[in-house]
Amino acid sequence: MKKGDLNLKEIDLKRMGRRIRNQREAIHMTRAQLAAKLGVSGKFVADIEYGDKGVSIQTLYRLTQILNLSADYILAGDKSVVGDAADPEIERIKENIMGPLSACSLEQLKCMEQISRYYVEGIVGVEE
Repeated sequence: MKKGDLNLKEIDLKRMGRRIRNQREAIHMTRAQLAAKLGVSGKFVADIEYGDKGVSIQTLYRLTQILNLSADYILAGDKSVVGDAADPEIERIKENIMGPLSACSLEQLKCMEQISRYYVEGIVGVEE
């Protein structure tokens, strides 16, 4: 790789749509309700969720507010490591775990943090 070259990733619309759908369902919002809040048709929301269409910056910004998700999470799954692509199955499972958690209160998240720590320590033997 030459100096100045970047290893940029493309947005995966299907995965982005899955993250949007997972969060919408986690907060018990119908597609029609989301469409109304966004000011778009239910068909357009379905197209976004199926990965058939992308969104404008304005719609992305509205989605962050309505779904209480970051733009980074919606666009890329909030990946902290940039570079090599992880196993798609692992990424799908992580998305399915993280989406519903964004609907939890601070107290509920603290409980889930403890539960997940105990679980991982039990199955992997991780010590703090």
